[in-house]
Amino acid sequence: MQITRTSMISGNTHTMDINVTHQQIDAWESGVLIQDAMPHLNADEREFIKTGITPEEWDETFGEE
Repeated sequence: MQITRTSMISGNTHTMDINVTHQQIDAWESGVLIQDAMPHLNADEREFIKTGITPEEWDETFGEE
């Protein structure tokens, strides 16, 4: 599914293709923890859904691991 979010860091809008369903998004928006609603996603994908921050923006802002 194409997910479009605006980054909380840069204000830029980005779109990512993430393997989630509308039901999973609805569950998360209804209060289910994102890691429980979408356990198959990696941390970068979950962060993008929650904040719109891309992995590249995260690395530029906070440094790489």
